[in-house]
Amino acid sequence: MPDRIVIDPVTRIEGHAKISIFLGDDGAATAARFHVTEFRGFEKMYEGRPFWEMPAITARVCGICPVSHLTASAKAGDQILAVRVPPAAVKLRRFANWAQVLQSHALSFFHLSSPDLLLGMDADPAKRNIFGLIADNPDLARAGIRLRQFGQRIIAALGGQKVHPAWVVPGGVRHALPDEDKEWVRERLPEAKQTTLAAIGLFKGLLDKFRDEAEVFGKFPSLHLGLVGPDGTWETYDGNMRFAAADGKTVAEVDPARYKEFIAERAESWSYIKSTYCKPLGPDAGMYRVGPLARLNVCDRMGTPQADRELVEFRARGREATNASFLFHLARLIEILASAERIEGMLDDPDLQSADIRAEAGVNNPEGVGCCEAPRGILFHHYHVTGDGLIREANLLIATAQNNLAMNRTVTQIARRYVTGKDVPEGILNRLEAGIRAFDPCLSCSTHAAGQMPLRVELVGPDGEVVGELRRG
Repeated sequence: MPDRIVIDPVTRIEGHAKISIFLGDDGAATAARFHVTEFRGFEKMYEGRPFWEMPAITARVCGICPVSHLTASAKAGDQILAVRVPPAAVKLRRFANWAQVLQSHALSFFHLSSPDLLLGMDADPAKRNIFGLIADNPDLARAGIRLRQFGQRIIAALGGQKVHPAWVVPGGVRHALPDEDKEWVRERLPEAKQTTLAAIGLFKGLLDKFRDEAEVFGKFPSLHLGLVGPDGTWETYDGNMRFAAADGKTVAEVDPARYKEFIAERAESWSYIKSTYCKPLGPDAGMYRVGPLARLNVCDRMGTPQADRELVEFRARGREATNASFLFHLARLIEILASAERIEGMLDDPDLQSADIRAEAGVNNPEGVGCCEAPRGILFHHYHVTGDGLIREANLLIATAQNNLAMNRTVTQIARRYVTGKDVPEGILNRLEAGIRAFDPCLSCSTHAAGQMPLRVELVGPDGEVVGELRRG
């Protein structure tokens, strides 16, 4: 058995995980694994519950992107009811999900990843966090906090609270956007767009500094999966699911209700998270990525003026660049811009204040598949119900599971590039973590730690004995 380095836990991600690095006889890294060490068990807990309760319950899966779970769950309920959701309710759902994408991406970039980008991968870990960023660049830190606040305020205006709002329901939504909140959004929109454009410029200016990381932080060909509208436009609420190859060519485009024909799930003995792949191609050729990078790779256009200009420049970097997971950060910022522009474009639509926002019905179908884009990638809720509407079986296909194979390949790529023996500098450990942070994985999103989290590295010899240990925090 080769030596092994264990990073436990991985820091500045939403949840708890660890990384194992396996060393060969020459001390060089041969492989690495990203282990998710949490067990949630939600799908079994749903059994026997009325499907009407699912949106409010499934929102508890995630404290950062509950609106996306609300939406996917309610859309599964729409199919069970077999109703036509009022157009005003669809617009309100879209409005909320854009706010969800905006606030979650702001958290990921400004709070979780920017300490690495602005303070440096090798900076003192005691200062390489949001508090160190506040001390070093208070204006940027404050702007990031206010940008996230902007998205959260919209969610609270619609759902009554920022986290777990029980607002999206099967058949529609509970109420419209209040007039006073509409005016607040109008006042804050210019600042939100200005902050986002400044962050995009800042990140693009850092790419030369992080050229090495961009080459090895998950740069490899893979499939990409995301929703697109009927004309191929960037989409977060509806449309078809599109698989695109590494060169950008469409491999398949189908109704999300057919997801099981194209996506296979498998359990791993070393992790509580499942791995998924494109079923027709198998686990190796069928590895795919989801989330901001994937959505920008599968769509034909963003559908808003400023985001479309950024997409053109993004793609001008070449197909090799847009297969680099380090550019998840840039894709995330472009999606914030697109979301702000979409919110601005819909703000004066009278349907946002409509009273026709919910369709009523009973159980008309025994099965429903709800799909939307969560900040981290395409999300599926699939329910089978009894004639009384009780859940017989539930399957939730989460974005982070769909990125699992790509995340494991990413940490392997980073380890092979930087790890050359048992003595691994702290900055290299942080690069391994930063490779995972680029995906912004959501393992247990309601769990966060402010400041420095503990890190434990174990060196395990061929006989299984611990021969060394490093701790921080």
